Amino acid sequence: MWKNRNVWILLSGELIAGLGLWMGIIGNLEFMQAKIPSDFMKSIILAIGIVIGVALGPLAGKLTDQIHKKKVMLAAGLLRTISVLFMFLALATGSIGWMIVFLILIQISAAFYFPALQATLPLVVDEKELLQLNGVYMNVSTLSRILGTALGGALLVFLPLHMLYLFSFAAYLALFLLTMLLKVEDDSVSKVADRVKEKRNFSTLFPIIKQEPLVSITLIMLLIPLLFIGGFNLIVINISELQDSAAIKGWIYTAEGIAFMLGAFTVKPLTKYMSQVHILFVFSFFVGVSQLMLYMATSSVITITAFTIFGFAVGCFFPVAATIFQTTVPKDFHGRFFSFRNMLERIVFQVVLLTTGFLLDSIGFQLMTVAFGIVSIVLTILFYIWYQQTRQKVTLNKKKALS
Repeated sequence: MWKNRNVWILLSGELIAGLGLWMGIIGNLEFMQAKIPSDFMKSIILAIGIVIGVALGPLAGKLTDQIHKKKVMLAAGLLRTISVLFMFLALATGSIGWMIVFLILIQISAAFYFPALQATLPLVVDEKELLQLNGVYMNVSTLSRILGTALGGALLVFLPLHMLYLFSFAAYLALFLLTMLLKVEDDSVSKVADRVKEKRNFSTLFPIIKQEPLVSITLIMLLIPLLFIGGFNLIVINISELQDSAAIKGWIYTAEGIAFMLGAFTVKPLTKYMSQVHILFVFSFFVGVSQLMLYMATSSVITITAFTIFGFAVGCFFPVAATIFQTTVPKDFHGRFFSFRNMLERIVFQVVLLTTGFLLDSIGFQLMTVAFGIVSIVLTILFYIWYQQTRQKVTLNKKKALS
């Protein structure tokens, strides 16, 4: 895998673009803090682009299955690079309107880019290397988040805000140029006649998901870590207030990020001792345990331990989930499937964020974490029972067919 130039191009592109993305996010927060006093208005502005990105999901999935993945990534990358120019206009004029244009274009780009990227990974390595590549890719993404936020915060001390977006522009341009160097064989290009005959509508994806119980179960199980991740920032803020410590926020993000990277590196050797499906259930259970531990979040040691367990658990969970999707869903449906997954995650994020805010106001932080922990553990057990029953039915059907 490490001798594959496409792998190095994708990993390098993710690191560079991730740095640009997170420096841009720091810049967005700084700009809104200066221009928009209302937190509610800030959330609405951020949600506008996400809603448009979700609405374009079906089109993005359909086009990704019909056009060469590299072309989709290039078009999305070019749009992302151009979008930064509107943020320069926002800075020059102090206009929130231009910032909204920037956020909309960024989310449109993401709606097309990430499904195409996920559909490209299985095309650049053999299936046996896919789990390792997913783990390494997610580690690079996590590293870029840690470095990008730290670098963005440090640069704001010495440089004007527009310099952060200049770095973002350079990073997105570098990603666009790196993407041009990709050499990927894509079957969709050679199936022009098939594409004329076959209507690759978004709705044709759902019978495929229904036919693959493992895909359905894994999709639903994604809700468990998302239950924590969706309100992650609000949880961190509340822990900081609970402990009356600003420094704990940095320790939490650092511990979670390092543990995530360790988990993603560890998951490949773990497959020698347990199946990929069992890895999902085991670490889904530990996500629930980490949430329950936060009932004692007044202790900094227990807090850091809980986030370390959570980071390691999701570091094992997400590469396995991605590999199951990439190897179980037919490649002709990858664009639509990963677009659907992207839409699902964005919707769940918004719902969980609103739910977390409501529960924090109504029942408080500690009771909320207990509720989330119990829900996560109970769902894990129920999904495991469902999986066992489904597997038994499949086995019985195969025996009946053979007899």
